[in-house]
Amino acid sequence: MDVLVVGAGPAGLAAAARLAASGAGTVEVLERDARAGGVPRHCHHGGFGRWGVTGPQYAESLVEAALGGGAAVRTGVSATGWAGPLCLETTGPHGLERITARAVVLATGARERPRSARLVPGTRPAGVLTTGELQQAVHVYGQEIGTRAVVVGAEPVSYAALSALRRAGVEVAALVTEETRAQVGRARAASTRLGVAWVPLLTGAVVTELLGRGRLSGVRLRRRDGRESVLACDTVVFTGDFVPDHELARRGGVLLDPGTRGPAVDGSFRTASPGVFAVGNGVHAVEPARVAAGEGARVAEAVRGHLGGAGWPSGGVPVVAETPLRWVAPNRLVPGAAGGRFILRTAEALGCPVLVVLQDGRCLHRQRVRRRVLPNQGLYLSGGWVGKVDAGGGPVRVVVG
Repeated sequence: MDVLVVGAGPAGLAAAARLAASGAGTVEVLERDARAGGVPRHCHHGGFGRWGVTGPQYAESLVEAALGGGAAVRTGVSATGWAGPLCLETTGPHGLERITARAVVLATGARERPRSARLVPGTRPAGVLTTGELQQAVHVYGQEIGTRAVVVGAEPVSYAALSALRRAGVEVAALVTEETRAQVGRARAASTRLGVAWVPLLTGAVVTELLGRGRLSGVRLRRRDGRESVLACDTVVFTGDFVPDHELARRGGVLLDPGTRGPAVDGSFRTASPGVFAVGNGVHAVEPARVAAGEGARVAEAVRGHLGGAGWPSGGVPVVAETPLRWVAPNRLVPGAAGGRFILRTAEALGCPVLVVLQDGRCLHRQRVRRRVLPNQGLYLSGGWVGKVDAGGGPVRVVVG
């Protein structure tokens, strides 16, 4: 096989479509779910691609493009490990299988951290969900959710959770966030766009305990000033706090970036492991579907170059983001890699910040962001400065000037 793509979300399907249509050889996509399309399949609100396109419609168009280009898409197949540098061990309807390819594209996506990973104490009652679990329960399985819910988080995905709860006929008692404000520029506008009624927003508050046995009966909240209260509910949805789904990369010894916690990649989406590429939200969690799909389409050129015999760069100069910035991607600079655009995240609200790119005391670039930036919002840095980097120098640092 020429190219094996792991993950049939927007990034993986877009990569497969472009590669197959451009004559890259045999291209196969593996998806562990029963259907291809990724997270958009469960997002029934509009705003995907052209205005008014729903998540399922967008996902279906990506699947059709991949199949129409000549790629094979296999569902219900999980990649569980590596039997060699470019050989994956898989399990599916036909049992265990080893698949060897000339290039592997990891498009494994991201996941929300559940209650257990957030270390919220209490019993283990029913009614505790993440946004992904909620959307599947409502849109895929038609399950009953509850009657009164609390949504933890106030970022874009939190409003998608509100939309799913509204569809299920669930009253939302409040959105709860430890931040000082909603993490979307215009929270009321976001709520309206998704077709949900405005609900109370409790800022500067954290969920410290889940109450109830058998079924959730409420959540205990603590405010910044130390005050505690109990909010009655039978459902709580933990939203956001995404992390790349990096287990497969880690098992294969692919170098991970400590900031993003996903595979470290250069501007051409090459990892430090020859023949292994990584794209989409498995690299940086989390960007909209259109951004992930765009990366999937762009990786095709680099994959074709590798199949054509282009050398694989070694080493490289790391790119690091300094406080209050949380991470930057791509995060490796190697000769010949595309400059492109860099994605960053901040840990705190910034008012029209100036981003400064430094290497060994030299200023390579300055860029003013002409808007207020909130945590978990996209922050983008142009890559025109990449040609100024000294390949033998120290790390490149991105700071707020």
